[in-house]
Amino acid sequence: MSKIIPLLLIFTIIIITTGPAHAHKLITHDGTHTDFDSALYIPNHRISWAIYDNLDANGVKFYTFEAKHGDPFYASILIPKINGLEEYSPSLFLVSPAGVENSIALLEIGPNVEEFPYNGDFPGNEFYEPFGQVTYWKRQEVTTNIPIDGQYYVVVADEGVGGRYALSIGTIEDFSGENFLLTLPMAWFETKLFVNDYLSMGILFSVLATPAGVAFIIIQRRLRKNTSKNLA
Repeated sequence: MSKIIPLLLIFTIIIITTGPAHAHKLITHDGTHTDFDSALYIPNHRISWAIYDNLDANGVKFYTFEAKHGDPFYASILIPKINGLEEYSPSLFLVSPAGVENSIALLEIGPNVEEFPYNGDFPGNEFYEPFGQVTYWKRQEVTTNIPIDGQYYVVVADEGVGGRYALSIGTIEDFSGENFLLTLPMAWFETKLFVNDYLSMGILFSVLATPAGVAFIIIQRRLRKNTSKNLA
């Protein structure tokens, strides 16, 4: 255990120095937020969050947060630069408290449902995120103000063959009280899993395992020398 902590510390320092320490805070989930009742809770919509998610063909994912009248609201969708996702662009909806029901039919545009489609070109402008060393294609970006107090929903809906996306919520970068020794490495690994970058994870594990391997060899050699001396 005494050797694992220094290795994690080194890993954390590597991550911090290869990208800005003010990356989005990651919200992990089990993928079951497929209706209003099971919507994934966002603790504070003004804090900068990132959610890695995927949709099946014609699938829908739900996210919810509490907000007050006049609050600024920001959301955006990024698509990881992976073959096959060049033209992937799920729709994004903001649902206000009035008349919320557990029905996908509610997503029909009305007084309490606002749709934000992507209207740009494909594959889209690129964005490189240095913390996870990942390139994304930009999709829609939403900046608005909350009209009334209450519980809101962000809904991401697929209208094609399905794909992956990163949903960003909020703009305030706040890592106060976070354990960077655990938070940053876990966020890095989640990012690599999201984009199937197993090569980077393999290289990192190899680097971290090298000191342990060297220590093992040294100990083995010393044990052999001591055994030889005792037999002489």
